[in-house]
Amino acid sequence: MDTAAFRSDLELIPETLARLADALEAGLPGLDEVAAIGRGSDGPPRVLVLGMGSSRYAADVVARRFRAAGATATVELASVDELPPPAPDLAVVAVSATGGSVEVLRAIERYRGTTPLVAVTNRPGSELAARADAVVELGAGVEASGVACRTFRATFPVLDGVLGALTGVAPADRFDAEVVRRAAVANAGLLEASADWLEAATELVAGPDGVWTLAPAERLSSAQQSALMLREVPRRGAFASESGDWSHVDVYLTKTQDYRALVFAGSHWDGQALEWMRERGSRWGSVGGALPGSEFAIRHEHDDDARVAVLTETLVGELVAERLLR
Repeated sequence: MDTAAFRSDLELIPETLARLADALEAGLPGLDEVAAIGRGSDGPPRVLVLGMGSSRYAADVVARRFRAAGATATVELASVDELPPPAPDLAVVAVSATGGSVEVLRAIERYRGTTPLVAVTNRPGSELAARADAVVELGAGVEASGVACRTFRATFPVLDGVLGALTGVAPADRFDAEVVRRAAVANAGLLEASADWLEAATELVAGPDGVWTLAPAERLSSAQQSALMLREVPRRGAFASESGDWSHVDVYLTKTQDYRALVFAGSHWDGQALEWMRERGSRWGSVGGALPGSEFAIRHEHDDDARVAVLTETLVGELVAERLLR
């Protein structure tokens, strides 16, 4: 990991998303082969998505949208031993930005030769790509820092295209080219306006006991990725929760810690979590909407669209992580 290059990677996010939007409009290379796999089964296949870390965070969000539209799409950690058995109606999608995650490479061995395998990777010459029946590239460019920031964002629209091609299901809220283009503008605006909020956000996050990130299930990747960036880049304690589940798994620490929270607003359960925090003297800031008691409310263009939000709002945690590193 070259942490010195992290800021440069972040500044390339708008350009990368704009380029990806163009690729989506033109048709992603490899999707025709993926669609052929879907047509080869008796009806839409069941899909198993495998990944680790950021790849899985993004995959969970995308697959949930497809399940809501009627598709059968499951996401598992590639490190799990008890995976579904190979089957004629199953297609496996392995997601790895580097194409070299050892857990992913081990997991796909049980399916090679018996189950169609699709690789989603940023490196088409990788070992994962060589083992797959079809390859769809993330097209995020080289991340010089080694930190998955642009590949994380690219996973949403690229995996959306892969699942659509495999299952024939088209959720109403796809990560299409227009959404990605709006996200490019939103990231650029958030970068430009960061001087207005970065100091306050950094002070909140840099508490003695770490920080907790909360997000709705539909955007849980924002909490997970933000916490990961704070652990990976400046090596700070950071812990992610789903906003509703927070009241069952993290509320206890508000009694004993200097509790600081970064809340990605929009959950039906925000009020419940904030009431507990308020009663116990916790501190919090919000992203994507104003919440009662927040020390700050960071907004970006199109933050009322959850698809744009998941491609944009993690920039808050990323920029705070970079600031803490320096």
